[in-house]
Amino acid sequence: MLSTQYKTRSLRKLLSTISVTHKHPPPYAHSQKQTYVDVYMKWKKDSYFDSIDSIHKSLELKPLISLKNCIASSPDGCISISAVSKRGIELGVPIKVARFLRSYPSVFEEFTGPQYDLPWFRLTQKAIELDLEEKSVYRDFKGEIQARLKKFVLMSGEKWLPFKIIQGMQWYLGLPDEYLKDPEANLDGCFRVVQMGDGLKGLAVESNKRVLSVIQNHATKRGFYSGEPMEVLSFPLFPSKGLRLKRKISDWFDEFQKVPYISLYEDYSGLKTGSDVSEKRVVGVLHELLSLFVEHAAERKKLLCLREYLGLPQKVHKAFERHLYIFYLSPRNKTCTAILKEACCDKLAIEAHPLSEVRKKFVKLMKESEVILKNRRLQNQTVHHRSENLKLDLDC
Repeated sequence: MLSTQYKTRSLRKLLSTISVTHKHPPPYAHSQKQTYVDVYMKWKKDSYFDSIDSIHKSLELKPLISLKNCIASSPDGCISISAVSKRGIELGVPIKVARFLRSYPSVFEEFTGPQYDLPWFRLTQKAIELDLEEKSVYRDFKGEIQARLKKFVLMSGEKWLPFKIIQGMQWYLGLPDEYLKDPEANLDGCFRVVQMGDGLKGLAVESNKRVLSVIQNHATKRGFYSGEPMEVLSFPLFPSKGLRLKRKISDWFDEFQKVPYISLYEDYSGLKTGSDVSEKRVVGVLHELLSLFVEHAAERKKLLCLREYLGLPQKVHKAFERHLYIFYLSPRNKTCTAILKEACCDKLAIEAHPLSEVRKKFVKLMKESEVILKNRRLQNQTVHHRSENLKLDLDC
């Protein structure tokens, strides 16, 4: 009898000691419940987000920048069509390269080459000036661009990512080509090239400093975040005009905002799949990911390759559809583009990428090609009309 009481007292004492020692239990020690009811959420078209040229012209701008870099890197500052005609897939050009180059006379100037009367192309004066401005951004903001790449790698659970994954996100991160061609020479000492299985190479980051997400930084500035684990942080909401959620979805979303926030840079191994805490982490990962990108937007299908490395569920695309106050899905250009609403509606909330202004200027220069081509067509029609009148006079 006495031994039983002694064991009971010892056990109580041990449990009380553990509760005092561990003031902040790990995430998996908390009760995790799933209160979300999977019902249909009607998508609402928003003309504001569908009309942002810097986002929706990105598909055209990417191959244009690739061709611009080919011309700018050539010793003579010009290239023949034969040098790039067979590199369309490599450069991401969706049509014949010659036709693509001629579609943008405001950027590419065509002339007859010195040999075999082949068409050659060089950059216009405005394109040369923007190319120099782009290079100055890479030079002056090298540290900030590397910091974004560092956070992107640290988002993975293993703190490393294969080069093929980084290359897939290179355009969105705004990385220059030389970063991945020779990372050891162009990146600082925090980055390390690692060997992976099957002969693949990856990029790892060594950092003992705690990294805070955009949500945590904003909450710290407003005095809502003290740095403790499992604190409750809410996402900024930006409802589109005419978008109304059903009552039970609205009630669930209010409770969802009260769920503890787990940073994507912290350990998430104890989270239960399908719980509200896990759902909030997925939304936090997507929010942080889009905040790192140049235009704070990306093709939704391009993000699917990150599931394995960022700990995202198989149906991660559902998170965009469930949280219509945080993300907007645009169907323009025959694809689905995920846009972070906060970056578009509150310009001061998320820090702009150093390269964003230069790309906007390139988009503006691209649109000048439409005017040039239209004037050419009108001029050709006028010449053709005059020639027909002259022919009629000769017949008389």
